[in-house]
Amino acid sequence: MGTRITFLGGTGTVTGSKYLVDLSGPDGDARLLVDCGLFQGLKRLRLRNREPLPVDPASITAVVLTHAHIDHAGWLPVLVRDGFTGTVHCTHGTRDLCNILLPDAAYLAEEEAAYANRRGFSRHHPAAPLYTRADAAIALTRLRSHPFDTPVELRTGLSVTFRPAGHIVGAASLLFEAHGERLFFSGDLGRPHDVVMRPPADLPAVDHLVVESTYGDRKHTAEDPADVLADVVCRTAARGGVVIIPSFAVGRAQSLMRLLSMLRRDGRIPSMPMYLNSPMATNATEVLRRHIADVRLTPRECQQACELVEYVRSADASRALNQRTGPMVIISASGMASGGRVLHHLKQFGPDGRNTILLVGYQAAGTRGEALLRGSRLLRIHGEMVPIGAEVVRLDGLSAHADYDEIIDWLGTAPTPPKTVFVTHGDPQASQALRLQIEGRLHWTVQVPELGDAVDLG
Repeated sequence: MGTRITFLGGTGTVTGSKYLVDLSGPDGDARLLVDCGLFQGLKRLRLRNREPLPVDPASITAVVLTHAHIDHAGWLPVLVRDGFTGTVHCTHGTRDLCNILLPDAAYLAEEEAAYANRRGFSRHHPAAPLYTRADAAIALTRLRSHPFDTPVELRTGLSVTFRPAGHIVGAASLLFEAHGERLFFSGDLGRPHDVVMRPPADLPAVDHLVVESTYGDRKHTAEDPADVLADVVCRTAARGGVVIIPSFAVGRAQSLMRLLSMLRRDGRIPSMPMYLNSPMATNATEVLRRHIADVRLTPRECQQACELVEYVRSADASRALNQRTGPMVIISASGMASGGRVLHHLKQFGPDGRNTILLVGYQAAGTRGEALLRGSRLLRIHGEMVPIGAEVVRLDGLSAHADYDEIIDWLGTAPTPPKTVFVTHGDPQASQALRLQIEGRLHWTVQVPELGDAVDLG
């Protein structure tokens, strides 16, 4: 039995997760791709999305997804278009979310290319999307979904089990078993006390472990995010302003709705219009309601959160929202202000000092959200420089990723130490910091791979 992992993404960055697993044994060979994510953030990273995979997509036996976020599943349409003919395995929740996320990502890519061609601000003539909605539709036909905690045979002698990871609906850690060897991928780990999601399942005994490190160098604030959110909403409302919240459509938007519904119920924020302006977030909210077993909310709590907001479904309604005045709250994608309808709201409301831009969670290097956190008062949006006069506030307590203490606690649930730990899916300083934490506190053997590294596990 021989196993090799080649790290094709998710190294030195929190995006583009792709791990090639080659297995050989008495039952034949298999080539698996664990996750198939888009690179996001800095231009040098985004350009990787246009590069071909270092291996022939047709040579890949199967793809196994940890979850549906675009940095883990968003490159699937390219992989299929370029020759992959196998099955994409995932959980039921991940399938339902991919049915939303992949067409939406394709639509945004098409719209951005069309807008660039109309306005003439692209360096490419004509600008072309990375993939189209037709590409996404074809890729979705390859998905085959499975329940949690039930081994799935990929071929004779090789199985994968999807273990609950928290994070978002459908998110899983992956346990691969082949001839007595156990290889585990954490995927994105949720938090033990998330406002919506259940905590990740304990880590079983494994031989080799690949663990994420998004917050490997940070500890989440002890400040209650409900207190911060209440203060921001009340302060902005008193100015007659608008709270603009760039939000990830899957997970983060639903957490915000839950918190806002609790604050409204308890009388901690004034009554005002609240809008969810993201078709994808609207659909993701329906997926959450269908997968209530994945979350810690009761059906009544889920209903209260879902009924809090007015859903902005059409482009015309979105444009009309820009003509309204405060006080009001607008939750809109994308979470790092890297695209989507929120850009139009930032252009409209960003210059006005009465308003607030509330940044919720991680902002990758090179994104507009990260620029705002650095204090930038000018944002380039749709080829224009937009002045920012609004108050900018950061709310960290709603991250869907475990911090380093929470990761160490989760690792500590393993009954025995793994032979090797690979720390991935983090900026370089975060991955190295988590490596030192694991080595110092657990005394395990840890590596931080670089892009393209190939490691033989035996």
